[in-house]
Amino acid sequence: TAYEYKELPEKMSIYPVNFKYKDKVTNYLDQWNKKVDITFQDGSVLTFAERDELTYTDTISLIIGVIDTMITIVTTALVIFTSLSLVVSSFMIMVITYISVRERVKEIGVIRSLGGRKKDVSRLFIAENLVTGLMSGIIGVLITYIACIIINLVVSPFGIPRIVILMPLTALLMIGLSIFLSVISGLIPSFSASKQDPVVALRTE
Repeated sequence: TAYEYKELPEKMSIYPVNFKYKDKVTNYLDQWNKKVDITFQDGSVLTFAERDELTYTDTISLIIGVIDTMITIVTTALVIFTSLSLVVSSFMIMVITYISVRERVKEIGVIRSLGGRKKDVSRLFIAENLVTGLMSGIIGVLITYIACIIINLVVSPFGIPRIVILMPLTALLMIGLSIFLSVISGLIPSFSASKQDPVVALRTE
């Protein structure tokens, strides 16, 4: 549709019906401002020198950009806090395993006196940490799934689709990470337990 004006407008507001048409409008405006000749469907050519530069503001893109920046900041903060909590949890697992070793010195002595090897003792504590990590990971994933369901139910009446989704692959990775950190954190106390002298251990009350 062609429009004629006695005077060219200084400002114009365009409201596309969706993002697809919005992109078409912004692409056309960008093409208009390029230093190239524009050829219309009727064969006429409009050179860069014959047209004025158009300045436009894409409000939706600005809003989306601000939201993306906020999401990035929040995500980064959550990743940092999560990483710190993982480090603290690893140290706590190490301390708990070390305390368990100190409290079970006599048990270690019995195992060694009955023919148990050093690596059998260390494997015992490593296996315990593995089971602890597995159970912790499963419990954490179950709690996360329940939280996702509750959050999605809360926002659904407002016409908002599911905003929190825990993918099965992510859940498996989280369980694997829990097992890995538990085993790694318990290695030093486990090796310490394997070096216990069975004679000294049996004398311990």
